[in-house]
Amino acid sequence: MALSPATSGLTSTDGASRATPRRSVRGRRWKSLPFYAFISPWLIGTILLTAFPLIYAFGVSLTNWDGISPRFRFLGLENYTAVFSSPETWSSLGRTFLLAGIVVPVTIVGGLLLAIALNQKVRFRTGFRLLVYLPAIIPPVAATLAWKILFDRDNGGFNAFLRLFGIPAVDWLSQGIVFWVLVALLLWGIGAGVLINLAALQDVPIELREAARLDGANSFGVFWHVTLPAISPVLLFQVITTTIAVLQTFIPVLLLSPATAASSVTAVPEENQVFMISVYAQYFAYQRYGYASAMLWIFFALILLLTFVFFKFSGRVVFYAVDPSAQEGRR
Repeated sequence: MALSPATSGLTSTDGASRATPRRSVRGRRWKSLPFYAFISPWLIGTILLTAFPLIYAFGVSLTNWDGISPRFRFLGLENYTAVFSSPETWSSLGRTFLLAGIVVPVTIVGGLLLAIALNQKVRFRTGFRLLVYLPAIIPPVAATLAWKILFDRDNGGFNAFLRLFGIPAVDWLSQGIVFWVLVALLLWGIGAGVLINLAALQDVPIELREAARLDGANSFGVFWHVTLPAISPVLLFQVITTTIAVLQTFIPVLLLSPATAASSVTAVPEENQVFMISVYAQYFAYQRYGYASAMLWIFFALILLLTFVFFKFSGRVVFYAVDPSAQEGRR
């Protein structure tokens, strides 16, 4: 008499094939739990502090809410149309991109040159590295206030130095000159990029440099054909992060102005009326929360587009030790 799988105590091959995937799926789920547990603080923070404010601001941008009254009216895309048609928007964007166009290249190139200099075997190299990096660890508010005191027209250190040579006092924080004071202040913190470049330079394989020298390359050839391609991913990272940081410059501009109260934000000199100052004024000086939220969303989209362009056109100049596309293919 033939025994069935149930009566014989044996399991069929089909049953095993059906049960095994279930157990493997459950096993994979249990194995992935530590991963989700470790990233949960970041995930919760991103949802509560990034995703939700973005969605909320987009909802506000579709209304005429003033931030105080519970009554508001739905406007659709009228705020966005008003932002694009406002001359103030384009003038503030122009100043912002002018600031980025000056600060970002000087920061990247200057940081790389300083890193190359500090990578040489010279005496007191550690002390020089410390002096270059020190401004980067000073809080932005403290650094800006210190610069404001130094550039003060009546009691500032720079004007006191000029008086030693009979040069009259200069009103550094007034119209026209204050923009260049802001540029100098932002470039003062170049030490953070120097430290990153220094680590990247020390990570370039010595074998590649020696092989280039054996092929007849001079010092500049080794740097151009070996060192620069090897550190190009680090330079791309700095270009993107520095551009985003400079475009969002706000605290130094506000604190360099004669008055820093929220109600007097419009007292910021015209040369320093960057985009984030215009947004701040719309929020807290004019109570146009819907209009200001539309400005922020447009700025967010603009920075996102700029970042995409950087990544899109970096493939020709950025070289990776491992091809990311090949790694994806293996997975």
